[in-house]
Amino acid sequence: MQQLKTDFTSREDMAAYIQQEFPWLESPGDLSPYVGGRKAGLARLQEFKIEKYGKERNFLNGEVSRLSPYISRGCLELEEVRQWALQHPMSKSVESFVSELAWRGFFHLVYQEEGTGILADLEPPKVSLEKHQTTLPDDIARGETGLPSMDGLIGMLRETGYLHNHARMYLASYVVHFRKVSWRSGADWMYALLIDGDFASNHLSWQWVASTFSNKPYIFNRENLERYAGAVLPGDPRQGDPFDYSYEVLAERLFGGEYRPEPRRSSGNYQ
Repeated sequence: MQQLKTDFTSREDMAAYIQQEFPWLESPGDLSPYVGGRKAGLARLQEFKIEKYGKERNFLNGEVSRLSPYISRGCLELEEVRQWALQHPMSKSVESFVSELAWRGFFHLVYQEEGTGILADLEPPKVSLEKHQTTLPDDIARGETGLPSMDGLIGMLRETGYLHNHARMYLASYVVHFRKVSWRSGADWMYALLIDGDFASNHLSWQWVASTFSNKPYIFNRENLERYAGAVLPGDPRQGDPFDYSYEVLAERLFGGEYRPEPRRSSGNYQ
């Protein structure tokens, strides 16, 4: 068996070698936008403007850490990142960021307790999921749904292996609630494409969206999409737009009388 080459002079040299050895793969020579290794992870940590995180983290073009590829691959430790954050003056931004790290830690604790049990519903769903199809439709996998916003997100995922967390929620909600596909099928598909794929965080987050690990389904509407993602995503045709409804109307269309959203204090806050 031929031993693969491991010494390269540059990332481009490595990409050319992969293209040569695995020509049957889809875009085998394409380089990730993330440079691997601890050195690159530490550099990204120092570049992260944590003071902006609290106000901008929900916007697809806002300031987020983009540290997940380095944390998920062991280049940076979760506690190391938390300690770095706590060196900053305490603020809502720091508190929000540390809270997100805590969620990641919590998901791992759940995985330690449940093991492969996280591949099935951890709680009864709060809306009916029984008739959801178990195979991901080809148009979703290819990013050819006909909705430029969702196709844009799928394109980002396929091309870079990364999505902003809010974008992952949008896409998961679209797959599970708008297209009626099982959360497990969607979770497996996304996990296979993510460069920062974290088994526990990914699958439990899809369960959170589906309502099998939360007290309600996560849905979004056009107003929310335009507020938080409008600067990044292409627009969708107004005719037949599945998202262009109030949350109350949307909940009725998607779930019948099974779920009614709580009164919203202000427009744009996502569920």
